[in-house]
Amino acid sequence: MSETIESLLREGRVFYPPQELVENSNIKKFMDKHNINSYDELLEKAKNIEWFWNEMAKEVGIEWFKEPEKILEWNPPYAKWFVGAKYNIVHDALDKQVKLRKNKVAYIWEGEPGDVRKLTYGELYREVNKLANALKELGVRKGDRVTIWLPMIPELPISMLACAKIGAIHSVVFSGFSERALLDRIQDAEAKVLITADGFYRNGSTVELKNRADSVLNEAPSIEKVIVYRRCGNDVKMVQDRDHWWDELLADQPKECETEIMDANDLLFILYTSGTTGKPKGVMHAHGGYAVGIAATLKFIFDIKDDDIWWCSADIGWITGHSYIVYGPLILGATSVMYEGAPLYPKPDRWWEIIEKYGVTVFYTAPTAIRMFMRLGESWSQKHDLSSLRLLGTVGEPINPEAWVWYYKYIGNEKCQIMDTWWQTETGMQMISPLPITPLKPGSATKPFPGIDADVVDPEGRSLHGKNIGGYLIIKSPWPAMLRGLWRAEERYINTYWSAFKDLYFTGDAARVDE
Repeated sequence: MSETIESLLREGRVFYPPQELVENSNIKKFMDKHNINSYDELLEKAKNIEWFWNEMAKEVGIEWFKEPEKILEWNPPYAKWFVGAKYNIVHDALDKQVKLRKNKVAYIWEGEPGDVRKLTYGELYREVNKLANALKELGVRKGDRVTIWLPMIPELPISMLACAKIGAIHSVVFSGFSERALLDRIQDAEAKVLITADGFYRNGSTVELKNRADSVLNEAPSIEKVIVYRRCGNDVKMVQDRDHWWDELLADQPKECETEIMDANDLLFILYTSGTTGKPKGVMHAHGGYAVGIAATLKFIFDIKDDDIWWCSADIGWITGHSYIVYGPLILGATSVMYEGAPLYPKPDRWWEIIEKYGVTVFYTAPTAIRMFMRLGESWSQKHDLSSLRLLGTVGEPINPEAWVWYYKYIGNEKCQIMDTWWQTETGMQMISPLPITPLKPGSATKPFPGIDADVVDPEGRSLHGKNIGGYLIIKSPWPAMLRGLWRAEERYINTYWSAFKDLYFTGDAARVDE
């Protein structure tokens, strides 16, 4: 294993952050406030995880209905964060925002055919409330599961927020998955309601969703109701008494809906991650800790400010979209870009056109996409003015130094630092990543986020820190957005993540710490 890890990292240059970025960064302000003088001192001080994450909750403006009695209760392999607090993530993502920035744009959405919608926080709040009321009318209660099979349209975040608002647990299924994958996830969660669309646009064609869902719903007895959003206007069959058109269902719903007061440790969502073997694993995340973890990482890694235009190019069907398109940006009151379609449609410069058109300032994408654009050549990005960008990021898999340098040069114009983030569906939030103050080495995710205790160990669990050889990546202490287990699969949870090394979270990934 060590040889393969060595070979990924041949790039020796170090890229220092511009002084202006450092001085104006959110993390520098946090350090100044706490008399912390250096990056290393910050990492050291954050080893007091209860102090650190409590401070982070304040920094991102978390408003508890009732304050926590204690910050952390750790009974390996189960953690409870902000114990005793009453909370609902939708309060911070919407209810509070509507008072602070009702007319600020929450989402700039562009459909593949070129249609554009801009939703303000006020409009988002209204639509979420109407759907929440409709779900209640259909019999959805706190703790019920709702499966969402929607494309990248604003109705996807609206559906998630409406579920969370009334205390229902959402399970989003990536719209690119098969009907069989949808069925597996509905059956495992025993979902009561399915929210879907007639179809969506991809590479200039219409992809059917509702009709494909129908082909498996006869095997899903738990589904009582289906809500269908009209996106493409393609022909769909509607089953009487079961199926409802979104627009008709919401037409007369009240625009206000009370937010369910939850326990901070109540479940927010299940997100299935396909294991290498057997059926998908239903990763569970809770309201309170998850909110703190994702908002803090977005604020301090990507340095989100009030006037930023943030674009995370992931699909909301993945954890990246849950954390950094839906909940994280809304808790920070940010403006996000959302795009429905294929990256190369109708031409390979569609993404760069979007960045130029909306003045995107912070952009987060996958190494796979960067390598694809690299192969197509820089002439496509050079047709566009990308000077609005101030920070870049990557997620999904390791980025090879060559792709890193191309991204830095041709997208960031050699002035944008790259936040190369490592994390998982299970971790909920970014775990290992530079900050805007971190010197960068292409191909390296640098150091753990403050408050994250990561290490690389050999098969016996001995630390390889400083030995510069490959080993297993583990996390030694709990973090707020960590998974709360696997849905109805306790044994699998323990075996998968906690049995390799005692009381250490086993990531399943390989890593190496260099000098």
